Amino acid sequence: MDMRFSKNNDVLGTTNRGNAAESSLCTLCRADCQGKCETWVSSMVGRKLLYPRSFGIVTAGANNTTHVGVSYNSLRIQGYAYGSHGLQNGLSNDPDDCIFPNVSLESEFGNKKKTKIRMPLMTGALGSTFVAAKYWDSFAIGGALCGIPVVIGENVVGVDQKSEIGGGTERKGKIKSAPELERRIDGYLRYSDGEYGAIIVQLNVEDTRNGVAEFVVDKYGNKCIIELKWGQGAKDIGGEIQVTSIEYAQFLKKRGYVVDPDPTSPEVQAAFENGSIKSFARHSRLGGTNLSSVDQVQEDFMNSVDYLRGIGFERITLKTGSYGMEELAMSIKFATDAGLDLLTIDGSGGGTGMSPWNMMQSWGVPSINLHSKAHEYAEILAAKGQKVVDMSFAGGFALEDHIFKALALGAPYTKLICMGRAIMIPGFLGSNIEGALYADRKAGVNGHWAELPKTVLQNGSTAKEIFAGYFDMEKKVGKDEMKNIPYGAIAFWTLVDKLACGLQQLMAGARKFSLNQITRNEIFSGNRETAKETGIPHVSDVNDEGAKKILNS
Repeated sequence: MDMRFSKNNDVLGTTNRGNAAESSLCTLCRADCQGKCETWVSSMVGRKLLYPRSFGIVTAGANNTTHVGVSYNSLRIQGYAYGSHGLQNGLSNDPDDCIFPNVSLESEFGNKKKTKIRMPLMTGALGSTFVAAKYWDSFAIGGALCGIPVVIGENVVGVDQKSEIGGGTERKGKIKSAPELERRIDGYLRYSDGEYGAIIVQLNVEDTRNGVAEFVVDKYGNKCIIELKWGQGAKDIGGEIQVTSIEYAQFLKKRGYVVDPDPTSPEVQAAFENGSIKSFARHSRLGGTNLSSVDQVQEDFMNSVDYLRGIGFERITLKTGSYGMEELAMSIKFATDAGLDLLTIDGSGGGTGMSPWNMMQSWGVPSINLHSKAHEYAEILAAKGQKVVDMSFAGGFALEDHIFKALALGAPYTKLICMGRAIMIPGFLGSNIEGALYADRKAGVNGHWAELPKTVLQNGSTAKEIFAGYFDMEKKVGKDEMKNIPYGAIAFWTLVDKLACGLQQLMAGARKFSLNQITRNEIFSGNRETAKETGIPHVSDVNDEGAKKILNS
């Protein structure tokens, strides 16, 4: 049981529409939601939501004093009363320099070719779900302008009815056109400064068969990073989408996907015509089914990496899910041996566009356990003198303290934190605001509102009034270009700015002024069970010996 998040937060004035998950988000996040969870409100007011509301007539006290069970919310962040570490750009330990705005959040990841990032954040894989397609411009443009990596998930080409996929085996004979994939890549690259961030394209079984990697490298060269996918935290089967057209379902079956129920079955067709079957689920295949040993998995993996490098990719990453310890060890060892640029480890609690609900509730290793073991296994390789692959942790993160805790838990190997559902909320919100303000744009931005609700009007009635990040983004792109920026991207920018500021404050309190200074000493466990599972000492044990030396001196 997680005691931190309840349905209502009186201090911040936020409310969850549904049940609050460990991340603070509702377990079911709706694109048409009118508010007002913490992430939703942060996408408008930004940094303001770091603090209690109604300043001047209130006092506020924490209610997260009882830590029950093992979760990221049972970790607490260490603070220090002296010292400063990692100030950059010629700054000193003078109090005038040791202020939280001087905390540097810039970092990089990668092996031979480094990818620079403006803050340690990346999106989850946004693939063939219709939500990802509808709001892609908000995610891609927002991510590009913030200088963080954005991931195009699996099956984008396969589900695109306008893509042309040939039957040949030659490198240029598979995908002849892929308009949806190109739209997504081009949208990010248009607003990327080319120095920070990256667009990552993910591969699953069907993508590999269709020749997605070959198409991407031929058209874009090394402007894209390619990602092999082993799994994700929400499920232990391939990706799914739901379609309501039997013709589309039949198209997907012809494309080689598993479609359930079978749209070519006469019985299913009759049920659909009579209304008892109203939709179809498209599934991807399981990977690695023709492999029966660790050695075979390693050989197959290395061959895949060698092939991708051979066709021209300089940067290759791996995404794995919340499998057991053997698969976790394989992912870290193989990615390290292959010299990959990033390994994303997604724990259970990770989000989904469409996964079997009870599967998501019941399968896999919870994020904090998985990430704790990832650090333990990385230490084993490092002790042998190996350069351990850079890591990204994923699975139920939404807030700035989640970023800090996960970076510390995996330090020094964790370079980024991956957010899926949380970072999509500003895309929904901004699109709804834009559609409500401009009826002629509503369909184009997939807005759901006819008018602005009270939860938005309390901040203002124009974009300049509503979004705290509006003018900072305008400075970035210029006034003329601002008219082309979707409101979802402005909301994305505003949320990321809030997360960045909150992270800077937490780091300053820990006296760490750059990311490479964060260690596991910056967190402690709120209960003994969490200490046992994570290897992070209990709050009462941290620095206890040093304290007694002071007393006995």
